[in-house]
Amino acid sequence: MNGVTAQALPAAAHDLSVWGLFLMADWVVKSVMILLLLASVFLWAIAFEKFAALRRANRLADGFEDRFWSGGSLEELFEREGERPTHPLAAVFGAAMREWRRSAARAASSDYALSAVKERIERAMAVTIQREMERLERWMVFLANTGSAAPFIGLFGTVWGIMNSFAAIAAMQNTNLAVVAPGIAEALLATAMGLVAAIPAVILYNKLATDLARFAARLEGFAAEFSAILSRQAEGALRVKAGA
Repeated sequence: MNGVTAQALPAAAHDLSVWGLFLMADWVVKSVMILLLLASVFLWAIAFEKFAALRRANRLADGFEDRFWSGGSLEELFEREGERPTHPLAAVFGAAMREWRRSAARAASSDYALSAVKERIERAMAVTIQREMERLERWMVFLANTGSAAPFIGLFGTVWGIMNSFAAIAAMQNTNLAVVAPGIAEALLATAMGLVAAIPAVILYNKLATDLARFAARLEGFAAEFSAILSRQAEGALRVKAGA
C-alpha cells in the first residue's frame, strides 16, 4: 500500500491544468499545440476582417445604388465616384463607363458595332467583378484548409504523445492509471486544440462563403441592369443619328 502511495504522489503533483499539460508535453506535441493556437488566432482575425469588409461594401453599395437610381446624370456620378472607386459596386460602374466612353466614340452606326460595344462593356464589368471578388475572398483558402487539416494535425500530436506515454510505461513497467494519465492527457490536449481550431474555421468559412456569393450575385445583377441601360442609350443614339 505504501508503494502505491509513493508512486501516486508524483502523479498527484503533476499539474493537470491546460497550461501545466502544455509545459510538460513533448516538444513535438508542444509544436503542434503552438501551430494550432496560432492558426486559431489567425482565422478569427481573418473572419473579423472579412465580416467588416463585407459590411462596409454592402453599406457603400446601398448608398451608391440610391444615387444611381435617383435619376441623376451618369456622367456626373462617374466623375464623382467612378473614376476613383472606393468600393466594388462603384468599381464595376466605373469600368463600364470608361469602356462606354471609349467604345461609343468609335462605334459605327451598325448593329454589329452596337453588339460589339455591349460585349466589351460586359467583359469589362465581368473582369472588374472577378478582380473585386478575388480581393474580398483573399485568405478564405486559409479558413478552408484550417477546417479540414486542423483535426489531423491535432491527431498527429495525440498519436505522438501517446507513443511517448506507452514508451514511458514500458520503461517504468507500471500501468497504474495515476502514472500514465498525465501523459495521455497531454496527448489528448492536442486533439482538443485541433477541434477548437477546426470547428470555428468550418462554420466561419461556410458563413463567409455564403455572404460573398450573395455579394457577387449583387454585383452581377447590377452589371446586367447597367448593361441594359447602356444598350438602350446606344440604340437611342443610333436612331437619332439615323434620323438625322
